[in-house]
Formats: sequence, structure tokens, C-alpha cells
Amino acid sequence: MTETVVAPEHLDVVIVGAGLSGIGAAHRLQSECPTKTYAVLEARDALGGTWDLFRYPGVRSDSDMFTLGYPFKPWRDAKSIADGPSILRYVQETATEFGIDRHIRYATKVVAADWSTDTARWTLTLEQRDAAGNTAQRTLTCGFLYACAGYYNYDHGHAPDFPGADTFAGQIVHPQFWPEDLDYTGKRVVVIGSGATAVTLIPSMADKAELVTMLQRSPTWISAVPGRDKVADRLRATLPPNLAHRLIRTKNILFNIGFYQYCRRRPAAARKLLTDLTTRILKDEKAVAEHFTPSYDPWDQRLCAVPDADFFKAMKRGKAEVVTDHIDSFVPEGIRLKSGRILEADIIITATGLQLLAFGGIAPQVDGRTVTLSDQFVWQGALLTGVPNFAVCIGYTNASWTLRADLTSRLVCRILEHMDKNGYAAVVPKPDGELAERPLLDLASGYVQRSIGDFPRQGDRHPWKVRQNYLLDSATTMRTNLDRTLESTPNSAVRQRDLSITG
Repeated sequence: MTETVVAPEHLDVVIVGAGLSGIGAAHRLQSECPTKTYAVLEARDALGGTWDLFRYPGVRSDSDMFTLGYPFKPWRDAKSIADGPSILRYVQETATEFGIDRHIRYATKVVAADWSTDTARWTLTLEQRDAAGNTAQRTLTCGFLYACAGYYNYDHGHAPDFPGADTFAGQIVHPQFWPEDLDYTGKRVVVIGSGATAVTLIPSMADKAELVTMLQRSPTWISAVPGRDKVADRLRATLPPNLAHRLIRTKNILFNIGFYQYCRRRPAAARKLLTDLTTRILKDEKAVAEHFTPSYDPWDQRLCAVPDADFFKAMKRGKAEVVTDHIDSFVPEGIRLKSGRILEADIIITATGLQLLAFGGIAPQVDGRTVTLSDQFVWQGALLTGVPNFAVCIGYTNASWTLRADLTSRLVCRILEHMDKNGYAAVVPKPDGELAERPLLDLASGYVQRSIGDFPRQGDRHPWKVRQNYLLDSATTMRTNLDRTLESTPNSAVRQRDLSITG
């Protein structure tokens, strides 16, 4: 008797994550490799990633939208630094306009991914959730796996153990899981943390709250930037939309790279520039010295941008304050500091950072053996050693995420075309010598340092070094000699699967 086993569904490419990166990757794939079959797997019930998950007051981009947006879909809204709902609408519009939404499978989480050398295929174990919340597992195979799920944990934020937290009489909130019904009108609010989330929350809550206090352990670099780009407004008013977008995008890329290089090469001058700017706004040298003059240099950690100086304006109105001190413990009425001062609070917001998670939690296996990610190196910021036909999307830390993400997606498409043209079933990068290890995300920020050891490494030279320079990357990424650093497996070496079982 012959029993026919039904093979699992097979796709050419699977993209993991339907956020800003995943939607951009899908557009590149279907426009540059139109014959490839693909799906976008999204663990949550909606697209948008970060911009759907975060719902706290004032959530916004910390990069200008002319570079954070897609090069193939010009940003049309007025504000250069946009609010979260506007960015989410933009991502949704992109998915609908280009038919990407028809390829998204929601409530579908990749819980295992195993590469078979014999068949040159990934077998993905998926956990799918129905409308009632019930889950079931199924398998799916694909020829190429592209992880576009970012680098932090969507299910858990970083939550330090604060002594006495259970004694606090008010409400404790984490921004990643903002309660929809939170009423802070007339309340005293303390925000623990001084990163992008904190400096966004404070001016947004200041008008309704009695007082919003940002509590930081040490000073932070915060820079005021225009909320609207006046040059962009003029260009968009006089030039055709696509041409205006290209010019604005180029202008902003050059400015951002130039300012970053200035900060890195002339840190003393950059420190003076930032402190002078903040002093002109606050008109309080003592406050600037105490709260906004860090010991680290600009861009050792990501620089926090505040559009139209809204954070500083809230301070000048007396609706917000900054306290630089360490927490001793929570007490019923608020927070006791090491100095002995008690910050009274009705609501405490723990904007204490993200919890990193490599590639949406995917732990790739090769022939049944789990790959130790920290032993691998990243090639061209995209492919991993030791893991065939697997790419990751990692944006810039010093510029708009999408600039690097889009380059990576274009490179993935070029690799797929290269494989088809040469009859390759699999490719994997191989170093041509010893590499000196460096962290993949080379930032001193606490949220990075806590978990970066679980990620792959970058090397000390191109193409193994993740350069934070879009001009260099845009000039070289698509000109890479793929045969020189990619080890390839020809189609003829792959065993064809026999799906008939005789019994």
C-alpha cells in the first residue's frame, strides 16, 4: 500500500515581521524579484510593529520622516518629526497601495526554524492563534528566511526590581504596555528614565498633569530640532513631488551624517554646541550643567531629539522638571532618593528601556542543531555566518533605521537573483581570515549593554563591519562581489525530496 504524505506549504521567501522593515522588504521583493512567492508572518494581530504597539502619549519618531519613510513612497505630511499614529497610517497605506497586505498572515509566530542542508530548505514551525485565542501549530517550508522583526522584545520591556515597589500607593505604568484608560489629569507623575520615550512623554503629559518629573541617574544629551522642515516645505511647494522628496531626503541624509561625524571627530566642540543651544533655550546655566551635560560624548549613546524644544518649553512653564539622582526605594507617597528627598507621585512611569531580543526570538537551527548566535558574524549587515539562506534586517543606530533596512532588502533581492542566475540552492558568508570581534550594536546605552552578548558579532573590517555611514554603504552594498565572500551550494548537490511513503 502506498500512503501519500501531503507536503507542507512551500514558499520561496518568508519575511518575519510586518512592521516598517517588513513592509519595506516585501515591496522590494515583489518589485525586484516578481516571480518569487512570499508571505509576511506577523505574530501580532495588526501590522505596524513598533508604531502599532506603542500607544503612550506623544509617541513619535526620533528621526525625520523623509529618511525614516520609504524611498519609493514619499512622505506627504507636514511634520518632519511625526507622531506615532501618522507613521502607522503611512505604513498601512503602503501595505494597501502595493498589495502587500494580501501577503500578511497575522497571529502567526515562528517558534522554530530548522535549515536542512540536504534539501536546502527551511522548515518553520508556526504557532497560529485564532480569534478565540486558541493556538495550533503547523509547518511551512521556504527557500530563504528574512528576519525583519527588529531587535527588541515586544512582549516584555526592561523592568528593574525597585525596592518597595509593592508599597507605592499609586499606579505604576510601563510605556510599552500603556493602559488605554489611564487618567493623569491633575496628577503628579514621575517618569523614570531619560531616553527617547521619557523626553516624548513629559511634554505630552505636562498640560494635563499637575507636574511631570523626569528622574534620571545621570545627565543626558537632549537636542532641540525643528518639528517642521522649512526647506522641505519650500521644495514641496515648488517642485514635483518625487523630485522634491529625493532632494529633501538627500539633504537630510547629508546633514545627519555630517552632524554625526562632527560629534565623533570633534567631541569637545559638539559638547559646547549642544550645551550652548540648551542654555539659550532654558536660560539656566546651572540646570544645563546639572541635568543636560553628560560625562559621555555626544553619540556615545543615541542623541535624544525634541521637536520645537517642547521638552524644554514644558520645563520653562513650570509643568515639568528634571531630577538627577539615584533611587533608594519606592515609598507609599512616591520615590525616596539617595539624597533623602522624596518625589511625591500619583503615577510612576518606568521608561527604563527596552529588552533586546535577537530577530524576534527566532533561534535558527541547522540540521537540527541550534546555532549559537554570539559565535557568528554578520556580513554586510545582513547575512550570518553558519546559517545559510538567512538574512536579518538591522537599521542604523545613528540615523534613520529605514536607510539601512532598505539597503539590506535590496541586497537580499540581489542575492536571490544571483542564486537563480548561477543555479545556487544555498549561500552562506565565509570570512577570508580572522576577524576581531565587536558588538553588533556599538552603543554604550544601558539597554544595549544588558543583552548585546546574545547577538551575533560584527568584525573589524568591511564587509564584516556594520558601518554607521549611509553614504559609504549606498555606494558599495549593491556593488559587492557576491562570489568572493559567499560560499554557494549548487542545485545539483541538493537531494530532491520524495514525498511518497510506501507502507
